[in-house]
Amino acid sequence: MTPTITAFQRSPDRGRGLARDMRVRWAFEEVGQSYEVRLVSLGAHKEPAHRALHPFGQIPTYEDGDLVLFESGAIVFHIAQRHAGLLPGDANARARAMTWMFAALSTVEPPILDLHNTKLLEGDKSWYEQRLPVVEDRIRVRLGELSARLGDAHWLDGAFSAGDLMMVAVLLRLKTSGLLDEYPNLSAYVARGEARPAYKRAFDAQLAAFTASSRTG
Repeated sequence: MTPTITAFQRSPDRGRGLARDMRVRWAFEEVGQSYEVRLVSLGAHKEPAHRALHPFGQIPTYEDGDLVLFESGAIVFHIAQRHAGLLPGDANARARAMTWMFAALSTVEPPILDLHNTKLLEGDKSWYEQRLPVVEDRIRVRLGELSARLGDAHWLDGAFSAGDLMMVAVLLRLKTSGLLDEYPNLSAYVARGEARPAYKRAFDAQLAAFTASSRTG
């Protein structure tokens, strides 16, 4: 049976590859596995039918027979465990790749999402001008630490892994902020991720879905 994932019919990111289904699409492409996509309209993701798959009413979800998963990190990890290509064979290297997945989602992404929410939801607030630099500096702390760890390496721990996939996906949210440009090795790291054929295939698929939905909507 071919797994099915959900994605927004008309993604708020307008096909820029930032919606979280992109991470799952990319993982499937890296391991050479086919998948199907069921598009969900904005609003329908909060309805009972979708909440039965994702209790928090978000995307993506993953369905494969009787197995239903939610949360992009968990789905990518499941794909990486089942198919070769995203986790090293060596047990210690495998554990380190898993650690980087958690680091991307638990340590690096939260301040980046805080910046996104600050700009989106608080731009008209009296405290916005004072809050924005504080939020940006929190991101700089994490980027500085990550930059120091990456150094001149191409990937976080030897060969490309699910840890890099998740980290690049998280850092992509900073491309338009200018913050990533302050760390040339991180900018190059993200560019390497975007240059991977599997990433390009996933990006094109997500963009095509958005474009088709825009034409019919």
